[in-house]
Amino acid sequence: MSEASTEQITMQEAASTGMLIAYHAQQAPDRMAVTTVYGERTFDELNGRINQLARVFRNAGLQPDDAVALLLVNRCEFLEVYYAAMRTGLRVTPINWHLTGDDAAYIVENCEARAFVADVECANVAKQALSQASGVAVALAVGGNIEGFDDYGETVGQQASHNIEDPSSGSQMLYTSGTTGRPKGVYRDRLARRGALAAAAQPNQAAPAAAAGAPAAQAVVGRAGGAAAYNPETDRALCTGPGYHAAPLAFNIVSPIAQGVGIVMMDRWDAEECLRLVEQHKITHTHMVATMFHRLLSLPQEVRSKYDSGSLRYVLHGAAPCPVHVKQAMMDWLGPVIHEYYAATEGGGGFFIGPEDWLKKPGSVGKAPETNVNKIVDEEGNELPQGEIGTIYFQAPQVGRFEYFKDSKKTAASYMGDFFTLGDMGYFDSDGYLFLTGRNAETIISGGVNIYPQETDNVLLKHPAVADVCTIGIPNEEWGEEVKSVIQLSEGYGETKEMEEELISFCRDGLPAFKSPRSIDFVHELPRLPSGKIQRRKVREPYWEGMDKQI
Repeated sequence: MSEASTEQITMQEAASTGMLIAYHAQQAPDRMAVTTVYGERTFDELNGRINQLARVFRNAGLQPDDAVALLLVNRCEFLEVYYAAMRTGLRVTPINWHLTGDDAAYIVENCEARAFVADVECANVAKQALSQASGVAVALAVGGNIEGFDDYGETVGQQASHNIEDPSSGSQMLYTSGTTGRPKGVYRDRLARRGALAAAAQPNQAAPAAAAGAPAAQAVVGRAGGAAAYNPETDRALCTGPGYHAAPLAFNIVSPIAQGVGIVMMDRWDAEECLRLVEQHKITHTHMVATMFHRLLSLPQEVRSKYDSGSLRYVLHGAAPCPVHVKQAMMDWLGPVIHEYYAATEGGGGFFIGPEDWLKKPGSVGKAPETNVNKIVDEEGNELPQGEIGTIYFQAPQVGRFEYFKDSKKTAASYMGDFFTLGDMGYFDSDGYLFLTGRNAETIISGGVNIYPQETDNVLLKHPAVADVCTIGIPNEEWGEEVKSVIQLSEGYGETKEMEEELISFCRDGLPAFKSPRSIDFVHELPRLPSGKIQRRKVREPYWEGMDKQI
């Protein structure tokens, strides 16, 4: 057991100061907090390591609202860094480890990171990012040596593990790519979030998820009621996705941990491994995306029947639309345990539907709570009546409203008064249930991950064969959408299979594979507005013709 603090803390005190893990370590020190392929921690061990790292940050001179960047796979140290920042009033930014070195370097510099913790599995990306960062005071390497970084274990191990003095609740800032330009940090003032953190002291409420940087999760978890309620002595949550993503972070890490429930973190997604972990750890709660459902259903029946999934009582899904037949098949298999949400990382939304309501309203993403004001408008901003399809707008929260870090112009452009939109299209039925029908063509969602086509276009336009390009999402049964680029070639280049393969390879040299096209079509001319701007929606429409939904 780690060196204990002599002062006992209450859950209310712990919640308001980022010390919930310290509270659970005090109540159940030997309860397993996190299990990964890289190691595991009890609540007492996790709390001790968090205190040690918090002292490293403080000794380096980091002050409240300074930034900590972490580039880590799903391992115990991810939680240690995240919660050490939360405990010392810092602003933490998890980085997508699929990114190229250039993109990761931009985020480390843009978020003004004073500390940078990186995984040896991302060594090359981490080295480039550190070399381009100007303000990093602490650089720690986890799992092995990275040039320019100090060893995480040695550095942390030199500090005392008892609870730190004067803890101060921190915040997080996730980055979301824009339709043009570099990724933007979704920023909220640290002090404005204290109310959400304090509310986490109420058992089985939504505030822990809200505190993770997904404010709409507050409505989602709270409205799930008893189905989502945790019993810390018997329950266990499975983190199926990467911790850097908003949904796994909110629903599979922060929410259960805040209630003293241990989590199991998958190293990489694998359908059979998921079932094995569910059986082994008696998993009760998890979050998935539609692609994972598809992969699970694609397993041979003899494989699926090998594992006991009867412990599952709450499977939450969102982040991307799920075909009705896929969700129905999951219900037929697992029973009425599948719940769905529709919300935004930026805040607002909070639509939720449980299995009983969904079976009555298949395809709906549910109703928002009465306290949430949402509307559907036409192209001129006029609110539409029930049954008519338009663009969905969320009312931004009054407290902790997001802004794009160091980009006031983009922040202002995202709002229409007190409302903002993700660009999704849909309608309300006569009972107030929301049905999604389409989406702004500027965003591709593949396997629950947002992809912004302008990034792909910008890389392809560097190739001399490309006169112009329009990247879109096209239907894919497994992923929801896949990336396709429609290209107008420069004079003298042929529309051949070899050219398609060359351009795909060229794009993958400059972007992660998930942002690169899986296929390319060639056209003689791309449709444009009088201003010269390509009409991405017109390019997209033929690929979705005859589909029930354009998402």
